[in-house]
Amino acid sequence: MSAYYLGCDLGGTNMRAAVVDAETGATFTAVKNATHAHEAPEAVIGRMVHLFEAAITASGVLRSAIRGAGVGVPGRVDYESGETRFLPNFYGNWPDVPLASRLQKLTGLPTHLINDVRSITLGEWRFGAGKGIDTLACFAIGTGIGGGLVIRNRLHLGLLGSAGELGHLIIDTSQDAPVCGCGARGCVEAFSSGPQIAARGARAVMQGRTTVIGELAGHDLNKITPALICNAAQAGDPVALEIYDEAGYHLGIAVASVVVALAPKMVIFGGGVAAAGELLLAPVRRALSERVHMLPPEKVRLAQAMLGDEAGIAGAAGWAYLRNEQGYLVADEVREL
Repeated sequence: MSAYYLGCDLGGTNMRAAVVDAETGATFTAVKNATHAHEAPEAVIGRMVHLFEAAITASGVLRSAIRGAGVGVPGRVDYESGETRFLPNFYGNWPDVPLASRLQKLTGLPTHLINDVRSITLGEWRFGAGKGIDTLACFAIGTGIGGGLVIRNRLHLGLLGSAGELGHLIIDTSQDAPVCGCGARGCVEAFSSGPQIAARGARAVMQGRTTVIGELAGHDLNKITPALICNAAQAGDPVALEIYDEAGYHLGIAVASVVVALAPKMVIFGGGVAAAGELLLAPVRRALSERVHMLPPEKVRLAQAMLGDEAGIAGAAGWAYLRNEQGYLVADEVREL
């Protein structure tokens, strides 16, 4: 029997939503609006309400059949109260905004919040690459590097819901390690995220190295992206290959730490940068073979995410389903200090 929930992925630039069958992961037509995150919370919430209604209309599912809504939020949330705690790319950072209760009041749908990358992890675990796997880790590699953990068939949230911030594993403890956006030095995000890959490509062009990267970008450094460097690497460009090899190897150091600590059966890689496939995963495997000795590293499956942009929406809907119908309790894990 179908269990229809609305899933929403709230981003700093755009918000997307769709009705999802939370039993199967089947997703109806997704709709999108600009977020305008520079505006006050009430203005953004108003756009979310319109988006919810548009998604329900696009689905063709009777509104009375929609059982609730889940929202993936790019920052820290209070899972019990449904309040946002810190959204770094939103006006005023949204401290203590009662987002879930406001949406529930305006739409009539019981609403639950979840961190956006934990939502992606949940989506891939229940409906995508990790379906049927009881213990896994997920890396989402894009503008930053986010993550999530599933341990013994349970999304692991940890204290304050902060478990799974895999992009902030420290892989370089030297004094001159690069500073990450979180303020720490040496995080894997500072080595292997999309902007870092693009910056390395731009530096190579500025240094006059022999590469087609500049030509592909029309000699405009602002047009150098991870996807462009990926295309150059796939064409055999040695500089581009080196950039992805180093990004993948640094990522592999972080993955090795997760493997040693958690011994997951699978590690999933999603986000735009992960679309590079083996350009990124081959050096990850090399790092694992060199650094993991407590178990055979080849036993840990490395997989690309399957759901693409739908993972966050499906995961958010799945989260609302778990909270509403499965009695998923989070209080013991995420209680405030």
